[in-house]
Amino acid sequence: MLVWDADPIAFSIGPVVIRYYGLFFALGFIIGYFIMQFLFRKAGYKTEDLDKLLTFLFIGTIVGARLGHCLIYEPQFYLSHPLEILKIWHGGLASHGGTIGVLLAIYIFAKRCHYRFLVIADMLCIPVALVSTFIRLGNFMNSEILGKYTDSPLGIVFARIGDTMPRYPAQLFEAFAYFIIFIILTLAYFYVKKRGPGFILGLLFILIFSARFIIEPFKVEQADYTTGIALNVGQILSIPFIILGIILIIYSRHKRLN
Repeated sequence: MLVWDADPIAFSIGPVVIRYYGLFFALGFIIGYFIMQFLFRKAGYKTEDLDKLLTFLFIGTIVGARLGHCLIYEPQFYLSHPLEILKIWHGGLASHGGTIGVLLAIYIFAKRCHYRFLVIADMLCIPVALVSTFIRLGNFMNSEILGKYTDSPLGIVFARIGDTMPRYPAQLFEAFAYFIIFIILTLAYFYVKKRGPGFILGLLFILIFSARFIIEPFKVEQADYTTGIALNVGQILSIPFIILGIILIIYSRHKRLN
């Protein structure tokens, strides 16, 4: 049984504190940027437009993820204290909301810079899966996004938060799943030749949110309310994205045949 007591702070430079979460996020972002740069060049697109895309994505991700957390997981508190929504440094970002924010950001970018929405979205799926992997590793270093208590040999004691009993390392479950999905999406992008636009995005939705659906029961419920049914909030939110993924793959096949 592993006892996890890692300091989330990697190092400090004077008053500036650098956390592992930030390092993992930055590493994923940098690698993702170079992946997108390669894909843009391969497609014959202007790489200078990539900086515009990243600006839209940054804003869309933060706003979407923050609103998603506040309105989905803790609506009672944040609707009563709306100014608290602005305090992002207090934590609280939801991937489902972030996904919607990213899609809106891509749509706005595509309209303004004259690109096809689904083509750019397909490209972006590859670095998104990789960045998601690094984010979950950062969550593990922070001892957050915790799993439920277990007597399974997979359990880890998160001593940093005062635990004495092992929990499922849900962060690592997700990180492993997202890395496998990154590999699958990369292979599909380059080797599935006869595919229409939206195929990779649909595949991402199906794989990512199926993984979330499976892993969610091992995690501590993040919502401050119960659903009243066997499924938790994270699972319920994953279902529409899985359905959308299936629709996108059917659509991409139709576009390929036509």
